[in-house]
Amino acid sequence: MGNVRLQEVTKTYPNGTLAVHPTSFDIADGELIVLVGPSGCGKSTLLRMVAGLEDITGGSVTIGNREVNDLDPAERDIAMVFQNYALYPHMTVYKNMAYGLKNRGTAKSEIDAKVRAAAEMLNLSDYLDRKPSQLSGGQRQRVAMGRAIVREPALFLFDEPLSNLDAKLRNQMRVEIRALQRRIGVTAMYVTHDQVEAMTMADRIVVLNGGRIEQIGTPGEIYRQPASAFVASFMGAPPMNLVPADYSGNGSVHLAGAALPVGPSRDYRGAVSLGVRPEDVDLVAAQDGAALPFDLELVEELGAHRLLHGKVHSHPFVVNVHNTAELGEGRLFLRVAPANLHLFAPDSGRRL
Repeated sequence: MGNVRLQEVTKTYPNGTLAVHPTSFDIADGELIVLVGPSGCGKSTLLRMVAGLEDITGGSVTIGNREVNDLDPAERDIAMVFQNYALYPHMTVYKNMAYGLKNRGTAKSEIDAKVRAAAEMLNLSDYLDRKPSQLSGGQRQRVAMGRAIVREPALFLFDEPLSNLDAKLRNQMRVEIRALQRRIGVTAMYVTHDQVEAMTMADRIVVLNGGRIEQIGTPGEIYRQPASAFVASFMGAPPMNLVPADYSGNGSVHLAGAALPVGPSRDYRGAVSLGVRPEDVDLVAAQDGAALPFDLELVEELGAHRLLHGKVHSHPFVVNVHNTAELGEGRLFLRVAPANLHLFAPDSGRRL
């Protein structure tokens, strides 16, 4: 079984820096969970603690119903794929993939069968006699994954594996990794700072900020119901618009002369941060008391869509519309359905 459990896992460095606050979550057998957040948020430290490459200050890590806190990385039944591939340059693809099994004393016939099966799965059969220097970046990444696959671990750990690839290859590889993980059914923990990778690959996402978990959920939950202004602004390309507004508690939020209905009343009164996804906006012809005035500054053409950059009440605001949308002249007006308005507390940033 490849189920994983983190219970109050903590990391404090000798100088007193608390890099990872007490963190708890489970990973189901066969699930791919993505840790995402900005640089320095603790995601790689957390992964390295699961791998045994970083000491755990407090709490426990369980892999396959076995606590691994005091086990060496080689004893944890894991396989890691790094961003720099970590291939032996003097060895062929075949020998790189076979190296771990050879060190275990696996029979030659079994090694050969596993390496060739993995190579077939990864479209590497024609490259087994080549050295890493003769491969493209994507092929080298496949070799690194093949080396992990042949070991048949309980848990795959990916540490920003695509960050060294160009944009087109990165898109291709994330589809390949996700398809491969589903095909072999292995449990996986994947670290990235790229929220697009997180959204497209994960069964569930763990959003980290400052060593703390901001939210855990499916990509849809994270995107449509962000638990905080940080999650709202970090997840999405372009991110959610956040504008200061006032909420009187009567089911409407007031901004730039408009009273926007926000559905059921909250037990809150006062200043709020109003969140709107760029694609959740409709352009309307005129101000009608429930539409926001939008001063258009720049149109960014993206083929099928346009990004309209401008300001609402002097605050930056982005609107995503179809390329056939009529923009008109001068000031535009925006209408947002109540279900698409998000309110956050201005001090804590938590969702209201």
